[in-house]
Amino acid sequence: MSRAIDGSKRREHRKKILKQTKGYWGRRGTNYKTAKDALAKSLSYAYRDRKDKKGDFRRLWIIRINAACRQQGISYSRFIAGLGKANIIINRKALAHLAATDNAAFLAVVEKVKAVIGNQ
Repeated sequence: MSRAIDGSKRREHRKKILKQTKGYWGRRGTNYKTAKDALAKSLSYAYRDRKDKKGDFRRLWIIRINAACRQQGISYSRFIAGLGKANIIINRKALAHLAATDNAAFLAVVEKVKAVIGNQ
């Protein structure tokens, strides 16, 4: 019985990896050995950065809320503490959207928070 040297499974696997690394710089996109390493590294970066993206957006929302709060004469930390005391349950994403698009609604929230903070 003859021995299989380089079968279709191996060729398909290599083609799959080279297809995924298409567009990479230099040998990383054409040479199997380097493409395999580059793909493993890029997939680990993609996994890590999908997690980091959530924190990046949270930081962006906080920056936007803080800027809008400062215009109304209140700091971000006092505003967030006041939301808790006023029993207003709204997440930072929605607050940032209000601050950017609907000033009247955001101003109403700030006024409620200021009223609660002023009483205590």
